[in-house]
This record gives sequence, C-alpha cells and structure tokens, in this order.
Amino acid sequence: QVQLVESGGGLVQPGGSPRLSCVARRIIFSIYEMGWYRQAPGKQRELVARITSDGTTTYADSVKGRFTISRDNTKATVYLQMNTLKPEDTAVYYCFHPAGRGLFGQGTQVTVST
Repeated sequence: QVQLVESGGGLVQPGGSPRLSCVARRIIFSIYEMGWYRQAPGKQRELVARITSDGTTTYADSVKGRFTISRDNTKATVYLQMNTLKPEDTAVYYCFHPAGRGLFGQGTQVTVST
C-alpha cells in the first residue's frame, strides 16, 4: 500500500524548532517534487513549502526565513525544519506527493503554545 507517513509533531513552545519528517513507502520518490501543507482549525489547507527533485525550494511568505524543506532521496524522506515557531503556526501538517491525483499523508499535529 502506498503511504506517506509523517512524524515529528507535538506540543512546542513559542520559539521552538521541531523537525517534521515524511517517509514515502511503496511509491517512486526521487523524481517527484514533494510538498508540506498545513491546515489550521477553521481554515483551508495551505501550501507551506515544496522542493523539486533537484532541490529547488519555495515557501509561503508566512514561513519564509523560518522553515526549511529538504529531502533525502536515499531514504525517500522529506523534512520540514521549523524554527522560531509562533502560535499561528499551530496546524496539522501534511506531506504531499503529486503522483496520480495527489496523495497526502495522515498529518501530524503541531501545537505552538506555552
């Protein structure tokens, strides 16, 4: 079964720096652009960052300079390093693979709070 499995979320204090990971299982990974999305309560899912197969990255304005997306093709894993977290970063974070109609993982909750 094709899967994207995220991990690394949790309760984080403002200013914290967690790293999210997403492992792609039973799906071609290295040639595809990968992305991280997030959905905050009561809001639509939004693109946070994406990375092409050759490592070119783009970011939402709201996270630019604070978040870094990276990938390890040998591990079929994409990462999201999150720095200087703010309460407004609280959301469920989803990994995205564009194969077919697009595939999201199950999501990992990140809650930024004291």
